[in-house]
Amino acid sequence: MPVQSAPALPGAHAIFDPDSFLPTLDAELAPLTTPREIRSAAVRILGEARKSAMADIVTGFESHPRAARETVRAIASLTDGIVTAIHHVATTRLHPQPNPSESERLAVLAVGGYGRAEMAPQSDIDLLFLTPYKVTGWAESVVESMLYMLWDMKLKIGHSIRSVDDCLRLGAGDMTIRTALVEHRLVTGHAPLAEDLRERLWADLFSKTVPEFVEAKLAEREARHERQGGQRYVLEPNVKEGKGGLRDLQTLYWIGKYIHRVDRAVELVDLGFFTREEHLNFWQAEDFLWAVRCHIHLIAGRPVDQLTFDMQVEVARRMGYRDGQGRRDVEHFMQDYFRHATNVGEVTRVFLTALEAHHVRKAPFLGRLFRRRRKLRPGFTEELGRLAIADDKDFLSQPLNILRLFEEALRTGLLIHPDAMRLVTSNLDLIDDAMRSDPEASRIFVDLLLKHGNPERALRRMNELGVLSAFIPEFEPIVAMMQFNVYHHYTVDEHSIQCVAALAEIERGEHPDDLPLSHEIMQEGINRRVLYLATLLHDIGKGRPEDHSILGARLARRVVARLGFSAEEVETVEWLVRNHLLMSDVAQKRDIADPRTLRDFAKAVKTRKRLDLLLVLTVCDIRGVGPNTWNNWKAMLLRKLHQETAAALDGGLEEINRDKRQNEAKRSLRHLLVAKGWDAKAIRSEIARHYDSYWPGLPTETQAVFAGLLDGIGSEEIRIDLKPDTDRDATRATFVLADHPGIFSRLCGALSLMGANVVDARTYTTKDGFATAVFWVQDADGHPYAEDRLPRLRKMIDRTLKGEVVARDAFADRDKIRKREREFRFPTHITFDNEGSDIYTIIEVDTRDRPGLLYDLTRTLAANHIQIASAVIATFGAQVVDSFYVKDMFGMKLFSDAKRDALEKKLRAAIQQGADRAGTTA
Repeated sequence: MPVQSAPALPGAHAIFDPDSFLPTLDAELAPLTTPREIRSAAVRILGEARKSAMADIVTGFESHPRAARETVRAIASLTDGIVTAIHHVATTRLHPQPNPSESERLAVLAVGGYGRAEMAPQSDIDLLFLTPYKVTGWAESVVESMLYMLWDMKLKIGHSIRSVDDCLRLGAGDMTIRTALVEHRLVTGHAPLAEDLRERLWADLFSKTVPEFVEAKLAEREARHERQGGQRYVLEPNVKEGKGGLRDLQTLYWIGKYIHRVDRAVELVDLGFFTREEHLNFWQAEDFLWAVRCHIHLIAGRPVDQLTFDMQVEVARRMGYRDGQGRRDVEHFMQDYFRHATNVGEVTRVFLTALEAHHVRKAPFLGRLFRRRRKLRPGFTEELGRLAIADDKDFLSQPLNILRLFEEALRTGLLIHPDAMRLVTSNLDLIDDAMRSDPEASRIFVDLLLKHGNPERALRRMNELGVLSAFIPEFEPIVAMMQFNVYHHYTVDEHSIQCVAALAEIERGEHPDDLPLSHEIMQEGINRRVLYLATLLHDIGKGRPEDHSILGARLARRVVARLGFSAEEVETVEWLVRNHLLMSDVAQKRDIADPRTLRDFAKAVKTRKRLDLLLVLTVCDIRGVGPNTWNNWKAMLLRKLHQETAAALDGGLEEINRDKRQNEAKRSLRHLLVAKGWDAKAIRSEIARHYDSYWPGLPTETQAVFAGLLDGIGSEEIRIDLKPDTDRDATRATFVLADHPGIFSRLCGALSLMGANVVDARTYTTKDGFATAVFWVQDADGHPYAEDRLPRLRKMIDRTLKGEVVARDAFADRDKIRKREREFRFPTHITFDNEGSDIYTIIEVDTRDRPGLLYDLTRTLAANHIQIASAVIATFGAQVVDSFYVKDMFGMKLFSDAKRDALEKKLRAAIQQGADRAGTTA
């Protein structure tokens, strides 16, 4: 049977031309007689041809790494050629049929993405073998031979063999099959049969089920977004399935083709679904996303679509991004990615509204039936349950109306009509310097933040439409800006909006039990203008070489001055932005039981008003980082720091007195031990056995645990107490044993080998020679260890302390960084601070985290005769800041420059050796 090929795609013949290749193939196969020989030779010849053609395609793509459209079409063209050639072998050499009957016809159709002529390097080949009626023996043999040859070429095939009637019947009952049929395309075989299917699909199925198909595809889209996290700005997006990904664009194409039989998205412009500019956004986003997907497939060598951290680095390099402006190449790349994802969202919104206008989609129920209607202000109207503009020309005559649109949406609770959004985005040039300085514009903007209780809704929409950065140009550089670390879950602009949302939640009274102090501060009254603006602008300086807090403070000052704030308010916002990390850093990186820490912090804050503002801003900043970032441990640290500092500011800094704190601690322990039944003599003995440094640094409950462990202990005994400390979201691990050098490091090793994350640790020596050490540890999810895991933790500690497990050797196998996290870069910084504590030197190590890091650092300090009094561990995703309060072997601070320099070199060497062992960079 003669082959009837479909018209070649653009560029097909440059890659693999079946017309010129088939005579060569026939000549090679002519001497062969057995089906096995013919099949084997065809697979070999075509496999070599495909390999060569794919190499050319990949080389062309690598030399033009953003030319995705040409690449995916070239791969589809090559696939057409291979399928055509294999069909030719099957129908002329293996199963020739000189005079086929009407029922012995076969068309080979591409469906799915292949049907759309878009294929990534590792895409499946989805084929529909179409017959006129039921499958004949001849057709079955041809299909079987074709599949075996394709499989022998190691191609991934999805296939079905159906009659035209089967396609209609199955398509009517299965939306997945129906969607695949929307994109069918003849590759080779009997063309009239394919044309018959096409006509009958539209006449008998598609035209009668438009609303059903549209609703099904949109419901499918919502479910897919939910599975992918529901956010456009997830850290490791799925390029195909995620929100703002390729599947969203393909959904628009499916719907447009289903309704209007369009073959290309540009045809939707003439049908009134898009403007030319909106289609350009569609086209550019699609091209960019396809380029990313193709690079991922080539890097992985398999069909993966998740843009993981390690993939992001390699894709950015391949697409030609470079480091610059204080940011890594991968951060520039991901900012472009998220901007395209945002554009996909905007194009989708416009398209869905057009569907409503064309009466092929129901307007969504927006909850207005049972809500009291508010009268709309002049210039606005309600259309399909959304806020619309009554007269475009009148609206644009006053640029302030752009801001009024968002104010009216918040006031009424209505969603903004996409046509109104389209009008705004095409007229952003109306927001000029004059409007930015207009007092009425400032009033509207500040009211958006303060008056309606859900400012994040307006801010997010303003940001997506470009209004926020047009009104506050200083905000524009952080739009869609990604921070390449595992700690921040959102882009910088989305994080800022999440922080405002967290603040609004506190003010609405949603967290009185979780955040009692912040709730109380907001209820008692605070300068809301200052707090909301500082929260929105706190990270506005990110992404540039200068310290973002310092630069951000300058930018924030300019913004709030332009908004007409008083001089005092401007100064307070500037101070909050400059110091927005101060409270978090002190609470998480310093020993807040040390009087010097509290005195220095109180001096920096100066007033109770600033302390209250800074606390709420800090809470919102942490909660706005992402899910599960906030926990009881951080809450406890911040509450304690606020409480102690407030007492000092209210009563004077002399309240922070080491002797006074020691006496209070002893009194508290005495009361608790009396309640536990201890006699006076035993209590005096217990209190007398500890040095002065023991008293201020521990909670009374922990000191009582130590008292019990020390009571009657023998010189060879090791006593351990492991208990969940739910108030701190951690497990408290307390140890008492005879003191000897390096014991703290061995304990760190034992805990780390069990995967425990140490968040705080204290170690003291009693006057009679016992080490008392306490660690607060969390599991991998940032919570206390489950009760059933504590026996195993205890066993590992016992074995390590007895020398049965040598932590240094054990970490050789366990101290590995996951592949997806290896590309994070955190330059190591080591500082020695002799001013931050009255009696200790504070060694702060800021570096890349890994399981054995704390053990390596403490082992190095012990080997150099450094006594560790306490360790405060702050982890920020893959970055860690370990702060050690230390003395030298003579009980003195580390005053010698030479000793500090030598110790720093040894710490850096330990970090580098561990990094090499873990397979990452220090």
